[in-house]
Amino acid sequence: MTAFYHVYFAVPDLERAMVDFERSAGVGWGDPLSDRLGEWDFRIVFTTGGPPFIELIEGSPGSPWDASAGARFDHIGFWSTDVRQGSRRLAGAGLPVEFSGCPHGRPFVYHRVDSIGARVELVDVARQAPFLGRWRPGGEPMPAIDEALGGPPEPE
Repeated sequence: MTAFYHVYFAVPDLERAMVDFERSAGVGWGDPLSDRLGEWDFRIVFTTGGPPFIELIEGSPGSPWDASAGARFDHIGFWSTDVRQGSRRLAGAGLPVEFSGCPHGRPFVYHRVDSIGARVELVDVARQAPFLGRWRPGGEPMPAIDEALGGPPEPE
């Protein structure tokens, strides 16, 4: 199995969620980052102790990270050697694309996995070094799904 590197929660209040996770799990956080993708503003933060990391996003209404109906577990994230090829692999396996950042210049894609009530995210491994530089300076490289080999290895 290729290791996942993060789990993500959509939250309506980033600071409250950070404090609650600190109290309940003793995690530390990086500094939240404000960003924009397409027409949506959002705020994002990751834990500092991973992998695996915990990711929180407070997104604007209507965005892929909208939590106006309440906080929720949203996805589990994996690095991929080729996001587009990985996305085709997942879609071919019956896991439909729910959102792609690729048209916005961001190499990630969410696929719906109805059997778990959540999504799987593939993120281009070329983004790993900047990710580590921001959220875990000096962190070791993490494994990626090798799409040239047809995806993750079969379970033993």
